[in-house]
Amino acid sequence: MVVTGEPVSIDDVVDVARGRAGVELAASVAARMEPSRSVVERAVAEDRVMYGVTTGFGALANTRIGQGDLAKMQLALVRSHAAGVGQPLSDEVVRALLLLRARTLAAGISGVRVDLPARLLLLLDKGLLPVVPDQGSVGASGDLAQLAHLALPLVGEGRLRSSTDDAPRGRPAAEVLAEHGIEPLVLQPKEGLSLINGTEPMQARLALSVDQARLLCNVADLACAMSLDGLLGTNRAYDPRVIDIRPHAGQVHVADNMRRLLAGSGLLASHRHDLEHAVQDSYSLRCAPQVHGAVRDVLSHVESVLTVELGSVVDNPVIVPIPDSDEYEVMSTGNFHGEPLAFAGDMLAIALSELASISERRTDRMLDPAFSRGLPPFLAPDAGTNSGYMLAQYTAASLVSENKVLSHPASVDTIPTSGNQEDHVSMGWTSMRKLRDVVRNVRSVLAVELVCAAQALDLRADIAAPSPAVAAAHALLRQQVPPMHVDREVSPQLEAVDAALPELVAAAEQVAGPLA
Repeated sequence: MVVTGEPVSIDDVVDVARGRAGVELAASVAARMEPSRSVVERAVAEDRVMYGVTTGFGALANTRIGQGDLAKMQLALVRSHAAGVGQPLSDEVVRALLLLRARTLAAGISGVRVDLPARLLLLLDKGLLPVVPDQGSVGASGDLAQLAHLALPLVGEGRLRSSTDDAPRGRPAAEVLAEHGIEPLVLQPKEGLSLINGTEPMQARLALSVDQARLLCNVADLACAMSLDGLLGTNRAYDPRVIDIRPHAGQVHVADNMRRLLAGSGLLASHRHDLEHAVQDSYSLRCAPQVHGAVRDVLSHVESVLTVELGSVVDNPVIVPIPDSDEYEVMSTGNFHGEPLAFAGDMLAIALSELASISERRTDRMLDPAFSRGLPPFLAPDAGTNSGYMLAQYTAASLVSENKVLSHPASVDTIPTSGNQEDHVSMGWTSMRKLRDVVRNVRSVLAVELVCAAQALDLRADIAAPSPAVAAAHALLRQQVPPMHVDREVSPQLEAVDAALPELVAAAEQVAGPLA
């Protein structure tokens, strides 16, 4: 992809983060950035007051800085703000960060040289990834600590990790740059501040979580269809005549998915006119469109928030044109505040947690002979001698309960920083860290349901076949995980299914059509 300074998409970010796309800077960016850079250079030459350029930062905003110290101050800023702790961010997140910070600077509103976005993209192109600690942001002036660690290698400090480095904490940046013949940059006025002020770390993490959430919504629909067939359920609750009288977009979408996933099911047909069969299924089956659909509606909102952010400039101060004039004005802004993203991250964590919660209930019904409509206890053909998938449900229950803690919103918290100048913060970075853990847990819970549903379908083989879409996913799952006639270690089964989630959805979609 070519960085022009224009908005990027969620898919762009994910493709670069996962190494599926390279990036280059458009030749037009230099001209786009020149006007705002000229404003900064004039302000310095005329010794005007400009926050973060000729003054200190945060609570030191009223402290004037002498001409001889302006460049020194920018380097000192980056050094002092590189105060993060914890494990390094993943390569995926760091690649997304390099792209997103370069995109923001290339927009031409920050007043910096084209050398900065060019250098960020050079590191990305060469696979030289700054080592960025995971903790230390309150999501106020964006994620200052993380962006400072991202910026230090540009000036030959901090640490870089290359594809040949085994150590997760990399090596000294000066050493790695020298090996690649790259001269460190010397920061000019405004440039240190522009490198560290912004919400790009939150954007990066949220984009990757949104991508995972899209998959998990489809997996949840597929898992529910497999469980419903295995539990000899009914698809009557998905009939458009009942769905359309409460037409939330997500609900309508999921009901349509369920109808297509279950079309042609012999298991459904086997009991449709059985007067002794239950008239209604449990909520975890019957209400899937209402629950899964509400999750999709939240995801849609989060995508809209993130899409706006991926086209925004979140620096401070910014250089903007004066209306009806060829002149520009330097203006302070609060665009770096992470509240929109913090809310989005918290909402998505809450919503995804419900996918796991309802999934675990379906799993439990398949394992409990009081509710499974004839399946053996814990899906073990020789129950008693074997415990079947009893402990798999423990795992799902544990993760569902953990998600309840992780779903407590970080965005309702605040703590003052910078001498009370930054007296309200978003805690958005914490929202994103929790969301990442929720996503991992939901994947695992859905993997438990799929493993159990596959076993249930095997145990129903003497009754009838499942729907063609469910059968396609079941067949692919069985290539990874054979039936468990006698107890064996369960963790490798769950790991194999977790890794195969995209392929399982694709197999079902080959028959039922797109689920997204």
